[in-house]
Amino acid sequence: MANPEGTPIWYELMTTDPEASKAFYDDVIGWTVQDKPDGDMDYRMIDSGSNGDFVGGVFRLTEQMVAGGAKPTWLFYIGVNDVDASVEKIEAAGGKVMMPAWDIPDVGRIAMVTDPQGIPFYVMRGASEGDSTAWDRMGMGKCNWNELSTPDQAGANAFYAEVFGWTYPDKMPMGENGDYIFVEAGGQTIGATMQAPPQGPPPAWQFYFRAPDIEEAAAKVTKNGGTVHAGPMDVPGGDRIIVASDTLGVMFGVVGPGNQ
Repeated sequence: MANPEGTPIWYELMTTDPEASKAFYDDVIGWTVQDKPDGDMDYRMIDSGSNGDFVGGVFRLTEQMVAGGAKPTWLFYIGVNDVDASVEKIEAAGGKVMMPAWDIPDVGRIAMVTDPQGIPFYVMRGASEGDSTAWDRMGMGKCNWNELSTPDQAGANAFYAEVFGWTYPDKMPMGENGDYIFVEAGGQTIGATMQAPPQGPPPAWQFYFRAPDIEEAAAKVTKNGGTVHAGPMDVPGGDRIIVASDTLGVMFGVVGPGNQ
């Protein structure tokens, strides 16, 4: 894996209904979620529609997982050079291990963890020496922005800085909601953190995927049984976004070109 340490390398939708999720996101974003592969595990690759490469995967939650408390959600994988060393740092900095490190042949070594506020994500050392392009600031069909809503913004920022070397070069005041603090990793701005509002979705990482037309994407969310919670609205930099949830209530964002 050639991506810089601490940068996003993969996105994963956990769902109880992969077929419904495929129909929804294929239409809204313009992806092609592949068919279920042979074997017991239902893990479907997401073709971003951009030169035939992948942005992530769709994973079916089993009945046993759901019974154990697992819920549909989006998660991401943060690339690291040494998964075991990163897990040690995560625990030392107040995070927790949800699934200890394990190896997937020809894929890489992975661990599922949480930050000190209990928000989950993965760390991964990929087996491939090539770059992951799942994160691409302007790539069509790719994740363009990673946004953390957390109950302890200062604590979360300190955690990710300690574990992954993230820095926070700039911020944007949001009035009574505090500052929107930008995150730099691997020499690029990958997203931002914000204090979770008292009334709103549960604290979590939220990911914004690029579609060609934000108005059309918003209409497709509604047409396919999802909900648009905010937008379409302009954001700094010239893009427009929506914040939405899919048919299973999973939160996500869409970003598209602004009005020229």
